[in-house]
Amino acid sequence: MKRIIVVIFLTLIGTNTSAQGDRQLLDFEFEGVTLNEVLNIPHQVKPKGVVLIVHGSGQTNAVAQNWYADVRATILKAGYGTYMWDKMGCGESGGDFNYNQSAQNSALEAIAAITSLKEMEVPGSGTIGLWGISRAGWINPIIIDQYKDIAFWISVSGVDDKENFAYLFEENLKINGIPQDSIAILSDELKKGYRLTHAGESFEAYMNATKNLRNNKFLSRFNNERVVTKDGYYEYQKTFIKEPFDTETNLQVYIKDFESILSNINCPVLALFGEKDKHVDWRKTRALYEKTLGNTTDLTVKSFPDCNHNIYKCKTGGFYEFQDNDFPRERCDGYLKAIASWLNELE
Repeated sequence: MKRIIVVIFLTLIGTNTSAQGDRQLLDFEFEGVTLNEVLNIPHQVKPKGVVLIVHGSGQTNAVAQNWYADVRATILKAGYGTYMWDKMGCGESGGDFNYNQSAQNSALEAIAAITSLKEMEVPGSGTIGLWGISRAGWINPIIIDQYKDIAFWISVSGVDDKENFAYLFEENLKINGIPQDSIAILSDELKKGYRLTHAGESFEAYMNATKNLRNNKFLSRFNNERVVTKDGYYEYQKTFIKEPFDTETNLQVYIKDFESILSNINCPVLALFGEKDKHVDWRKTRALYEKTLGNTTDLTVKSFPDCNHNIYKCKTGGFYEFQDNDFPRERCDGYLKAIASWLNELE
């Protein structure tokens, strides 16, 4: 059952209606679960299309907390509607949140959202674009590959095909002042742990190979002080062992044949990166995009100095920089303008 509640954005959010447009709460169903969604459309203007806002990893309460308000307002001013939803088990969406939901399943979820928009003949739904950050860099290419009718893709802090925590771990150790030789030892143990787990090795073998790693303060904080237990190790191994794995890098492969999927994309793509991104290796992703997308589509790439993974101004780009220093979240100069200009040039 789809729920439709139409209100003016000013009523609930208290912002300028002309900037944020009209707001409709549109629920849709995926795998028997009702997901909580919000559609914003330009005020008193026929939308040029609708842009799906595809989240990165982690839980969301995006609808109630008005996530990406500035990005969505920018897209609205360019004449497009925006459509955003909370993941399962988050906000007012039903079901249970699954941190390990596959990118393939997330893509099917987004395609279900597109189908719902079209079935309801939502204004602008004849032209669908994608905006996505981080993990969405896996999801959105799959959507484009499977749906075949996506008009454009805006990729923010995109990813390559492999597990990126090894990069995040090493870069944040550098920020924390850990000596390079110690970083090398810890990084080696991290990847050995991945390899042993994927190879079906015992809990004892894993523990012996990660003695220094398990005492690392950053990793302990990242894992919320959780200790790896024998039962937990074997439970996780059941799933991990089935995933594609690159034996050369000892990293999980998230999307098989990712280069081929990217190479088959033929819609315009805008790729935006923060040059102090310490979450994902943005230089590696940029090179991948230029190698694949650059040969098949209209690719525009922009990077922003002194900007982090979320395209906010920063000093180090460290994972806990904003949390530990209570820094203001100020967008990087030119980020929103780049989105607006690119969308306007699509006409």
